[in-house]
Amino acid sequence: MSLKRPTHGGNLAWAAALANCPPSLILDFSASINPLGPPKSAIAAIESGLNNLVAYPDPNYAELRQCLTQLHPTLPPDWILPGNGSAELLTWACRELSELDQTLMITPAFRDYQRGLKAFGARIRKCPLMRELSRPSLRWGDGEMGREIDSLMPLLPDSLTSLLPQEGTRKGLLLNTPHNPTGQLFTSEAIEPYLKQFALVVVDEAFMDFLPPEQEQSLIPLIGDYPNLVILRSLTKFYSLPGLRLGYGIAHPERLQRWQKWRDPWPINTLAAAAAAAVVQDRAFQQQTWDWLAPARRQLFQGLAKLPGLQPYPSAANFLLVHSEKSTSQIQAQLLQHHRILIRDCLSFPELGDRFFRVAVRTQADNQRLLTALDAILIS
Repeated sequence: MSLKRPTHGGNLAWAAALANCPPSLILDFSASINPLGPPKSAIAAIESGLNNLVAYPDPNYAELRQCLTQLHPTLPPDWILPGNGSAELLTWACRELSELDQTLMITPAFRDYQRGLKAFGARIRKCPLMRELSRPSLRWGDGEMGREIDSLMPLLPDSLTSLLPQEGTRKGLLLNTPHNPTGQLFTSEAIEPYLKQFALVVVDEAFMDFLPPEQEQSLIPLIGDYPNLVILRSLTKFYSLPGLRLGYGIAHPERLQRWQKWRDPWPINTLAAAAAAAVVQDRAFQQQTWDWLAPARRQLFQGLAKLPGLQPYPSAANFLLVHSEKSTSQIQAQLLQHHRILIRDCLSFPELGDRFFRVAVRTQADNQRLLTALDAILIS
Protein backbone atom coordinates (compact mmCIF):
# COMPACT_ATOMS: atom_id res chain seq x y z
CA MET A 1 0.00 0.00 0.00
CA SER A 2 1.46 3.38 -1.01
CA LEU A 3 1.46 6.15 1.57
CA LYS A 4 -0.16 9.46 0.69
CA ARG A 5 2.22 12.39 0.28
CA PRO A 6 2.14 14.40 3.53
CA THR A 7 0.92 18.00 3.71
CA HIS A 8 3.03 18.72 6.81
CA GLY A 9 6.69 18.31 7.57
CA GLY A 10 7.97 15.64 9.93
CA ASN A 11 6.16 12.64 8.43
CA LEU A 12 8.92 10.11 9.05
CA ALA A 13 6.74 7.08 8.30
CA TRP A 14 6.22 8.33 4.74
CA ALA A 15 9.89 9.21 4.36
CA ALA A 16 11.10 5.87 5.72
CA ALA A 17 8.91 3.99 3.23
CA LEU A 18 10.56 5.86 0.36
CA ALA A 19 14.05 5.47 1.82
CA ASN A 20 13.46 1.81 2.69
CA CYS A 21 14.86 2.23 6.18
CA PRO A 22 13.58 2.64 9.76
CA PRO A 23 12.23 6.13 10.59
CA SER A 24 14.95 6.57 13.21
CA LEU A 25 17.60 6.67 10.45
CA ILE A 26 16.02 9.63 8.62
CA LEU A 27 17.72 13.00 9.08
CA ASP A 28 14.72 15.30 9.18
CA PHE A 29 15.02 18.79 7.70
CA SER A 30 11.29 18.95 6.93
CA ALA A 31 10.05 19.87 10.42
CA SER A 32 11.35 23.14 11.84
CA ILE A 33 12.20 21.85 15.31
CA ASN A 34 15.08 23.01 17.50
CA PRO A 35 17.83 20.35 17.14
CA LEU A 36 19.30 21.16 20.57
CA GLY A 37 16.43 19.71 22.58
CA PRO A 38 14.38 18.55 24.28
CA PRO A 39 16.00 20.35 27.21
CA LYS A 40 17.00 18.25 30.19
CA SER A 41 14.60 20.31 32.30
CA ALA A 42 11.66 18.94 30.27
CA ILE A 43 12.77 15.32 30.64
CA ALA A 44 13.26 15.75 34.39
CA ALA A 45 9.80 17.32 34.77
CA ILE A 46 8.19 14.47 32.84
CA GLU A 47 9.91 11.85 34.96
CA SER A 48 8.96 13.55 38.22
CA GLY A 49 5.37 13.94 37.01
CA LEU A 50 4.74 10.26 36.38
CA ASN A 51 3.25 9.80 39.84
CA ASN A 52 0.59 12.39 38.99
CA LEU A 53 -0.89 10.34 36.15
CA VAL A 54 -3.44 8.86 38.54
CA ALA A 55 -5.24 12.22 38.83
CA TYR A 56 -6.99 14.41 36.27
CA PRO A 57 -5.26 17.67 35.37
CA ASP A 58 -6.65 20.95 36.67
CA PRO A 59 -9.22 21.84 33.97
CA ASN A 60 -8.32 25.52 34.30
CA TYR A 61 -4.54 24.91 34.22
CA ALA A 62 -4.04 27.68 36.76
CA GLU A 63 -0.47 26.68 37.64
CA LEU A 64 0.54 26.36 33.98
CA ARG A 65 -0.96 29.75 33.14
CA GLN A 66 1.00 31.27 36.01
CA CYS A 67 4.22 29.66 34.75
CA LEU A 68 3.64 31.02 31.24
CA THR A 69 3.59 34.54 32.63
CA GLN A 70 7.32 34.08 33.22
CA LEU A 71 7.72 34.36 29.45
CA HIS A 72 5.39 37.37 29.38
CA PRO A 73 5.63 39.19 32.73
CA THR A 74 3.22 41.96 31.71
CA LEU A 75 0.33 39.51 31.20
CA PRO A 76 -2.03 38.34 33.95
CA PRO A 77 -2.63 34.54 33.89
CA ASP A 78 -6.22 34.86 32.67
CA TRP A 79 -4.97 36.49 29.43
CA ILE A 80 -3.22 33.20 28.52
CA LEU A 81 -4.92 29.96 27.45
CA PRO A 82 -2.75 26.82 27.12
CA GLY A 83 -3.74 24.45 24.33
CA ASN A 84 -3.13 21.05 22.82
CA GLY A 85 -0.61 22.62 20.48
CA SER A 86 -1.29 26.00 18.92
CA ALA A 87 -3.21 24.01 16.28
CA GLU A 88 -6.04 23.44 18.76
CA LEU A 89 -6.25 27.14 19.52
CA LEU A 90 -6.15 27.95 15.81
CA THR A 91 -9.34 25.93 15.48
CA TRP A 92 -11.18 28.20 17.92
CA ALA A 93 -9.74 31.32 16.30
CA CYS A 94 -11.04 30.08 12.95
CA ARG A 95 -14.46 29.48 14.47
CA GLU A 96 -14.58 33.15 15.43
CA LEU A 97 -13.23 34.29 12.06
CA SER A 98 -15.95 32.28 10.30
CA GLU A 99 -18.61 34.45 11.95
CA LEU A 100 -17.34 37.50 10.04
CA ASP A 101 -18.24 38.58 6.51
CA GLN A 102 -14.82 37.61 5.18
CA THR A 103 -11.35 36.56 6.36
CA LEU A 104 -8.22 37.79 4.60
CA MET A 105 -5.36 35.30 4.69
CA ILE A 106 -1.76 36.14 3.80
CA THR A 107 -0.46 33.54 1.33
CA PRO A 108 1.44 31.31 0.96
CA ALA A 109 0.08 30.05 4.26
CA PHE A 110 0.35 27.15 6.67
CA ARG A 111 -2.07 24.49 5.42
CA ASP A 112 -3.98 24.27 8.71
CA TYR A 113 -5.23 27.85 8.34
CA GLN A 114 -7.38 26.83 5.42
CA ARG A 115 -8.41 23.61 7.18
CA GLY A 116 -9.62 25.51 10.22
CA LEU A 117 -11.43 28.19 8.25
CA LYS A 118 -13.14 25.72 5.92
CA ALA A 119 -14.26 23.57 8.85
CA PHE A 120 -16.51 26.41 9.99
CA GLY A 121 -17.52 27.64 6.54
CA ALA A 122 -15.50 30.86 6.63
CA ARG A 123 -15.39 33.06 3.55
CA ILE A 124 -11.70 33.30 2.61
CA ARG A 125 -9.91 35.92 0.53
CA LYS A 126 -6.23 35.31 -0.22
CA CYS A 127 -3.66 38.11 -0.20
CA PRO A 128 -0.38 37.14 -1.92
CA LEU A 129 2.72 38.11 0.03
CA MET A 130 5.23 37.78 -2.78
CA ARG A 131 3.89 37.81 -6.31
CA GLU A 132 7.26 37.14 -7.88
CA LEU A 133 8.24 34.12 -5.82
CA SER A 134 8.20 31.89 -8.90
CA ARG A 135 10.86 34.03 -10.59
CA PRO A 136 13.29 35.33 -7.96
CA SER A 137 15.16 38.28 -9.41
CA LEU A 138 17.61 38.91 -6.59
CA ARG A 139 20.39 36.62 -5.46
CA TRP A 140 21.67 37.58 -2.06
CA GLY A 141 25.41 37.61 -1.56
CA ASP A 142 27.19 35.86 1.27
CA GLY A 143 27.26 39.01 3.35
CA GLU A 144 23.52 39.66 3.24
CA MET A 145 22.68 37.32 6.10
CA GLY A 146 24.85 39.37 8.41
CA ARG A 147 22.06 41.97 8.32
CA GLU A 148 19.31 39.38 8.11
CA ILE A 149 16.89 40.79 10.67
CA ASP A 150 17.03 44.36 9.37
CA SER A 151 16.39 43.14 5.81
CA LEU A 152 13.44 40.93 6.72
CA MET A 153 10.84 43.47 7.72
CA PRO A 154 8.67 44.08 4.65
CA LEU A 155 5.38 45.86 4.58
CA LEU A 156 2.29 43.70 4.44
CA PRO A 157 0.97 42.91 0.93
CA ASP A 158 -0.31 45.83 -1.14
CA SER A 159 -3.43 43.78 -1.86
CA LEU A 160 -4.47 44.21 1.78
CA THR A 161 -4.98 47.93 1.27
CA SER A 162 -7.52 47.38 -1.50
CA LEU A 163 -9.39 44.83 0.62
CA LEU A 164 -9.80 46.82 3.80
CA PRO A 165 -13.27 46.52 5.36
CA GLN A 166 -15.88 48.87 3.93
CA GLU A 167 -18.43 50.55 6.17
CA GLY A 168 -20.99 48.02 7.34
CA THR A 169 -18.73 44.98 6.78
CA ARG A 170 -16.81 42.99 9.36
CA LYS A 171 -13.62 41.31 8.16
CA GLY A 172 -10.94 39.23 9.82
CA LEU A 173 -7.22 39.01 9.13
CA LEU A 174 -5.09 35.88 9.62
CA LEU A 175 -1.31 36.06 9.27
CA ASN A 176 1.87 34.74 10.83
CA THR A 177 5.18 36.33 11.66
CA PRO A 178 7.89 35.21 11.16
CA HIS A 179 6.06 34.05 8.08
CA ASN A 180 5.91 30.36 7.19
CA PRO A 181 7.26 29.34 4.69
CA THR A 182 9.19 32.48 3.61
CA GLY A 183 10.76 33.42 6.96
CA GLN A 184 9.80 37.08 6.51
CA LEU A 185 9.39 39.10 9.69
CA PHE A 186 6.72 41.82 9.88
CA THR A 187 7.22 44.66 12.30
CA SER A 188 4.58 45.24 14.93
CA GLU A 189 4.37 48.79 13.55
CA ALA A 190 3.43 47.41 10.13
CA ILE A 191 0.63 45.29 11.59
CA GLU A 192 -0.81 47.72 14.16
CA PRO A 193 -2.76 49.92 11.67
CA TYR A 194 -4.77 46.86 10.61
CA LEU A 195 -5.80 46.22 14.22
CA LYS A 196 -7.82 49.41 13.98
CA GLN A 197 -9.62 48.35 10.80
CA PHE A 198 -10.40 44.64 11.13
CA ALA A 199 -12.99 43.13 13.45
CA LEU A 200 -10.59 40.32 14.42
CA VAL A 201 -6.87 39.91 13.76
CA VAL A 202 -5.26 36.53 14.48
CA VAL A 203 -1.45 36.59 14.48
CA ASP A 204 0.40 33.27 14.59
CA GLU A 205 3.77 33.82 16.29
CA ALA A 206 4.78 30.14 16.38
CA PHE A 207 8.39 30.95 15.43
CA MET A 208 8.78 34.29 17.20
CA ASP A 209 10.64 32.85 20.20
CA PHE A 210 13.56 31.89 17.93
CA LEU A 211 14.42 35.59 17.80
CA PRO A 212 16.35 36.97 20.78
CA PRO A 213 14.20 39.32 22.90
CA GLU A 214 15.84 42.45 21.49
CA GLN A 215 14.95 41.39 17.92
CA GLU A 216 11.40 40.15 18.51
CA GLN A 217 8.54 41.91 16.77
CA SER A 218 5.75 40.39 18.85
CA LEU A 219 2.36 42.04 19.11
CA ILE A 220 2.01 40.98 22.75
CA PRO A 221 2.78 44.53 24.02
CA LEU A 222 -0.30 45.73 22.09
CA ILE A 223 -2.74 43.12 23.39
CA GLY A 224 -4.15 45.28 26.17
CA ASP A 225 -5.23 48.00 23.73
CA TYR A 226 -6.94 45.72 21.21
CA PRO A 227 -9.77 43.37 22.28
CA ASN A 228 -9.91 42.21 18.62
CA LEU A 229 -6.34 40.82 18.68
CA VAL A 230 -5.48 37.13 19.18
CA ILE A 231 -1.89 35.89 19.33
CA LEU A 232 -1.00 32.21 19.00
CA ARG A 233 2.31 30.85 20.31
CA SER A 234 3.95 27.41 20.23
CA LEU A 235 6.10 25.71 22.83
CA THR A 236 6.90 22.62 20.79
CA LYS A 237 9.19 24.03 18.09
CA PHE A 238 11.57 26.03 20.27
CA TYR A 239 11.75 23.37 23.00
CA SER A 240 11.74 20.33 20.64
CA LEU A 241 8.55 18.83 22.05
CA PRO A 242 6.20 18.36 19.05
CA GLY A 243 5.06 14.98 20.35
CA LEU A 244 3.70 16.56 23.55
CA ARG A 245 1.45 19.08 21.73
CA LEU A 246 1.87 22.36 23.59
CA GLY A 247 0.85 25.87 22.65
CA TYR A 248 -0.99 28.85 24.06
CA GLY A 249 -3.17 31.71 22.99
CA ILE A 250 -3.06 35.30 24.23
CA ALA A 251 -6.17 37.47 24.11
CA HIS A 252 -8.58 39.38 26.31
CA PRO A 253 -9.97 37.08 29.04
CA GLU A 254 -13.58 37.21 27.80
CA ARG A 255 -12.57 35.64 24.49
CA LEU A 256 -10.47 32.94 26.13
CA GLN A 257 -13.31 32.08 28.51
CA ARG A 258 -15.52 31.54 25.48
CA TRP A 259 -12.97 29.23 23.90
CA GLN A 260 -12.69 27.28 27.15
CA LYS A 261 -16.41 26.50 26.98
CA TRP A 262 -16.14 25.26 23.39
CA ARG A 263 -13.36 22.74 23.81
CA ASP A 264 -13.05 19.31 25.34
CA PRO A 265 -12.08 19.13 29.03
CA TRP A 266 -8.43 18.48 29.93
CA PRO A 267 -6.89 19.14 26.47
CA ILE A 268 -3.36 19.14 27.92
CA ASN A 269 -2.10 16.01 29.63
CA THR A 270 -0.33 16.12 32.96
CA LEU A 271 3.14 15.38 31.59
CA ALA A 272 2.87 18.02 28.87
CA ALA A 273 1.82 20.61 31.45
CA ALA A 274 4.74 19.65 33.69
CA ALA A 275 7.23 19.92 30.83
CA ALA A 276 5.85 23.31 29.81
CA ALA A 277 6.13 24.66 33.34
CA ALA A 278 9.77 23.58 33.45
CA VAL A 279 11.02 24.77 30.07
CA VAL A 280 9.69 28.31 30.32
CA GLN A 281 12.07 28.76 33.25
CA ASP A 282 15.04 27.24 31.43
CA ARG A 283 17.01 30.40 30.65
CA ALA A 284 20.18 28.47 29.81
CA PHE A 285 18.45 26.49 27.04
CA GLN A 286 16.85 29.64 25.66
CA GLN A 287 20.22 31.40 25.43
CA GLN A 288 21.87 28.30 23.96
CA THR A 289 19.26 28.27 21.20
CA TRP A 290 19.71 31.94 20.32
CA ASP A 291 23.50 31.47 20.26
CA TRP A 292 23.18 28.45 17.95
CA LEU A 293 20.68 29.72 15.42
CA ALA A 294 22.29 32.77 13.80
CA PRO A 295 25.63 31.15 12.79
CA ALA A 296 23.99 27.84 11.81
CA ARG A 297 21.41 29.64 9.65
CA ARG A 298 24.12 31.72 8.01
CA GLN A 299 26.18 28.58 7.27
CA LEU A 300 23.19 26.85 5.68
CA PHE A 301 22.14 29.93 3.70
CA GLN A 302 25.63 30.50 2.30
CA GLY A 303 26.06 26.83 1.44
CA LEU A 304 22.75 26.66 -0.40
CA ALA A 305 23.46 29.89 -2.29
CA LYS A 306 26.64 28.36 -3.73
CA LEU A 307 24.87 25.29 -5.15
CA PRO A 308 23.84 25.37 -8.82
CA GLY A 309 20.18 26.14 -9.47
CA LEU A 310 19.28 26.97 -5.88
CA GLN A 311 18.10 30.35 -4.51
CA PRO A 312 17.68 30.54 -0.71
CA TYR A 313 15.69 33.41 0.77
CA PRO A 314 16.87 35.19 3.94
CA SER A 315 14.85 34.20 6.99
CA ALA A 316 14.25 35.43 10.52
CA ALA A 317 13.14 31.95 11.61
CA ASN A 318 14.79 28.56 12.03
CA PHE A 319 14.11 27.51 8.44
CA LEU A 320 14.92 28.64 4.90
CA LEU A 321 12.75 28.72 1.80
CA VAL A 322 14.68 27.71 -1.31
CA HIS A 323 13.81 28.18 -4.98
CA SER A 324 15.07 25.41 -7.27
CA GLU A 325 15.45 25.26 -11.02
CA LYS A 326 15.02 21.49 -10.74
CA SER A 327 11.88 19.66 -9.60
CA THR A 328 11.92 19.62 -5.82
CA SER A 329 9.92 16.39 -5.77
CA GLN A 330 12.81 14.74 -7.61
CA ILE A 331 15.37 16.29 -5.27
CA GLN A 332 13.35 15.15 -2.27
CA ALA A 333 13.12 11.57 -3.57
CA GLN A 334 16.83 11.40 -4.36
CA LEU A 335 17.79 12.76 -0.95
CA LEU A 336 15.66 10.10 0.72
CA GLN A 337 16.67 7.15 -1.42
CA HIS A 338 20.40 7.87 -1.55
CA HIS A 339 21.11 9.91 1.58
CA ARG A 340 18.20 9.26 4.02
CA ILE A 341 17.56 13.00 4.31
CA LEU A 342 14.04 14.48 4.31
CA ILE A 343 13.33 18.02 3.11
CA ARG A 344 9.94 19.75 3.04
CA ASP A 345 8.46 20.04 -0.42
CA CYS A 346 6.11 22.98 -1.00
CA LEU A 347 3.40 21.22 -2.99
CA SER A 348 0.89 21.97 -0.23
CA PHE A 349 1.47 25.69 -0.84
CA PRO A 350 -0.39 26.28 -4.14
CA GLU A 351 1.48 29.55 -4.72
CA LEU A 352 4.84 27.75 -4.65
CA GLY A 353 4.51 24.26 -6.14
CA ASP A 354 7.34 22.03 -7.37
CA ARG A 355 10.07 24.65 -7.65
CA PHE A 356 10.42 25.40 -3.94
CA PHE A 357 11.45 23.48 -0.85
CA ARG A 358 11.90 24.42 2.79
CA VAL A 359 14.65 23.21 5.09
CA ALA A 360 15.00 23.52 8.84
CA VAL A 361 18.20 24.90 10.29
CA ARG A 362 19.90 22.11 12.20
CA THR A 363 23.33 21.69 13.76
CA GLN A 364 26.27 22.71 11.62
CA ALA A 365 27.25 19.04 11.16
CA ASP A 366 23.73 18.15 9.99
CA ASN A 367 23.61 21.21 7.75
CA GLN A 368 26.87 20.17 6.11
CA ARG A 369 25.55 16.66 5.53
CA LEU A 370 22.57 18.15 3.67
CA LEU A 371 24.77 20.49 1.63
CA THR A 372 27.09 17.64 0.63
CA ALA A 373 24.12 15.47 -0.42
CA LEU A 374 22.53 18.29 -2.43
CA ASP A 375 25.85 19.00 -4.15
CA ALA A 376 26.09 15.35 -5.23
CA ILE A 377 22.53 15.38 -6.58
CA LEU A 378 22.64 18.72 -8.38
CA ILE A 379 25.93 18.16 -10.21
CA SER A 380 25.07 14.61 -11.30
